[in-house]
Amino acid sequence: MATIISIDPRVSRMNLDAEQSAPLEPKPELDQFQTFEVFHQAKTGAHHTHVGCVHAPNHELALLLAKEQYGRRGQTTNLWVVNTRDVFTMSAEDADIFATTPEKKYRDVGAYMVRNKVEAFKKQSQEGTTE
Repeated sequence: MATIISIDPRVSRMNLDAEQSAPLEPKPELDQFQTFEVFHQAKTGAHHTHVGCVHAPNHELALLLAKEQYGRRGQTTNLWVVNTRDVFTMSAEDADIFATTPEKKYRDVGAYMVRNKVEAFKKQSQEGTTE
């Protein structure tokens, strides 16, 4: 008789017979709650930000659980719950579609050398006042 040895010591202590163990069966439909992604809005007009997820049987209960979990500590104006299966994402293989986007460093503050210009202006104005 061969027993099942598992990483989990609780399973090993059960001394289950490996030959007589029942075959794995798929879980029945709707046996588990659905997963909903939660988005939080702190102030009116602010962007909604993803704060986590909740497990619930329907949208109404998901919104209630999201309010209890994510809306009771800080200021909350609005909450969104979206079923995780309804979130459409890109696959990692499709990341090359952004390769055609040119560099846009001009949009970043670091791309401008304003500090050098300001310091040169200050130096020039100081020289002008001392003369």
